[in-house]
Amino acid sequence: MITVKKLVKRFGMKTVLRGVDFEVQPGEFVALLGPNGAGKTTFLRILASLSRPSLGQVNVAGYRLPDQAAAVRARLGVVSHLPLLYGDLTAEENLRFYGRMYGVSKIENRISEVLQMVGLENRRRDLVRTFSRGMQQRLAIGRAVLHDPDVMLFDEPYTGLDQDASSMLDDVLRSVAAQGRTVVMTSHDLARAEDLATRFDILSRGVIAASASRKELRKSNLLEFYKKALAN
Repeated sequence: MITVKKLVKRFGMKTVLRGVDFEVQPGEFVALLGPNGAGKTTFLRILASLSRPSLGQVNVAGYRLPDQAAAVRARLGVVSHLPLLYGDLTAEENLRFYGRMYGVSKIENRISEVLQMVGLENRRRDLVRTFSRGMQQRLAIGRAVLHDPDVMLFDEPYTGLDQDASSMLDDVLRSVAAQGRTVVMTSHDLARAEDLATRFDILSRGVIAASASRKELRKSNLLEFYKKALAN
C-alpha cells in the first residue's frame, strides 16, 4: 500500500531524511517512532502529498508522488495533533463540507455513520468551538474516514488530550484498524503504540534504524527495542 525508496528531504543546507526505505502492506498498523527532530512529521507530510521529496521514490495506494498527488489525496485520511476544523460550524456541517469536497455519495447517511462511530451523534448540531479538545480530535478522525480512505496517517494524534479523551481515541483507532485500513501513526507514547500497532519502525538520524512486527517483539518489549535502535 505504501512503498518508499531512498527518500531524501532537504531544507536548504539541512538534510532531514537521508535515504529512507519504507514499505507497508495493506491492513498493517505501523507505529513510526523516534526522538524529536528525527523527521517523523516531515516524512508523514511527504506521504500525505503536503511536501515534496528532494530525491527518491514514493508510492501510496498505487499512485506516485508528487506527480499523482490528487489521486493519492482521494485515497488518504490524515489526522494531525491539530484538529483543523471550522469552529463556527456544527459537527455535521463540518463533515458535510468535507464530504462534498470528496464527492461522497449518500452524504447524509455517511455523516450519521461516522458521527456514531466516533461517539458524537448526540452532538451533531453543536458548534465545534464548544467541543473539548478530545471531542474535536474525534471529529477530526471522523472527517478523515468520511470518504472511506485506504490509508490513514496520524501525526501525534494524542497531543494535548487528557486520559479520558486518550482512551476514547484508542477505541476509535482500534475501530479504524479493524475495518482493514492501512495506518501509519507517529507517537512519543511507546506504551500506547505497543498496544495499538502491528509493526514498529524507529526513525533516527534521518533513516529507518530498525523495524519489528508485534510477533518479533514477543521476546523483548518495545522500550528495549527502541533504546537499542537509537544506540546503534
